[in-house]
Amino acid sequence: MKIVIFLGGLFAFLISVNAQTDYAKEIEKWRADHETELKSENGWLTVAGLFWLKDGANTIGAGADFDIELTENFKGKFGEISFQNGKAILKVENGVEALTDGKTVSEIELASDEKGKPSVIQTGSQTFYLIKRESRFGIRLKDKNSKERVNFKGLNWFPLDPKYKITADFETFAEPKEVLIPNVLGGNFKMKSPGVLRFKFKGKQYALEPVLEEGSDGLFIIFRDATSRKETYGAGRFLYAKRAENGKVLLDFNRAENPPCAFTSFATCPLPPPQNRLEIAIKAGEKRYEH
Repeated sequence: MKIVIFLGGLFAFLISVNAQTDYAKEIEKWRADHETELKSENGWLTVAGLFWLKDGANTIGAGADFDIELTENFKGKFGEISFQNGKAILKVENGVEALTDGKTVSEIELASDEKGKPSVIQTGSQTFYLIKRESRFGIRLKDKNSKERVNFKGLNWFPLDPKYKITADFETFAEPKEVLIPNVLGGNFKMKSPGVLRFKFKGKQYALEPVLEEGSDGLFIIFRDATSRKETYGAGRFLYAKRAENGKVLLDFNRAENPPCAFTSFATCPLPPPQNRLEIAIKAGEKRYEH
């Protein structure tokens, strides 16, 4: 009888060890993929500028004399954007290479990212496209040879800790409600929240309010905690989770990640709303990026 109990306990122990090993490998792969995406040719490390458009002509070229300033990897004038009532027409200077979807372009009406894929204009190592944030339109510039990308030295993480893998109760709203999410532009994004996540940690109850991102079937959580003062990005972090199953949602803070604003001053990040500012220290996930 004792042998049977011993073997049963040993079997359960081995299953537990294997599960922990599989989980560690899963997180290790996720972190590697996250870093690969960040330093890709289209990642946030390539963002080199954000220029809000004014009505009328907006000149584009290399140097401070232009409204939209390309990096030093381009010389001279590129062209200009005529902007009026949300309509942006790009005209390229004669003799300047400009591509969109691999085809040469000399004049084009730019589609913004408001409702889908924007018109991406490429010249050399640089690309730019039209974005809309609240009522403003701007040009986001990227350069795959940016100093930030070239000098990137890797991300910093807290050690993996299973206790930060927490199951939360999900209280669903009768209908997703509109919430105002503050942003770094000084305004608010209007987003939808489907409910409230309630969880217990170290004997105390906490709550987070997720929002829904367009085109995503998961939950998006923008939060700040006590580590934001010194150890993690000061404005807060992001966490993604799957939709609720049987009223439960798994919050794996080992997957907490920095927002794009941690890597570039040209991002337009949402910030944690008051209801998502936790007093506890979540010592899991991505640490502050030192650069």
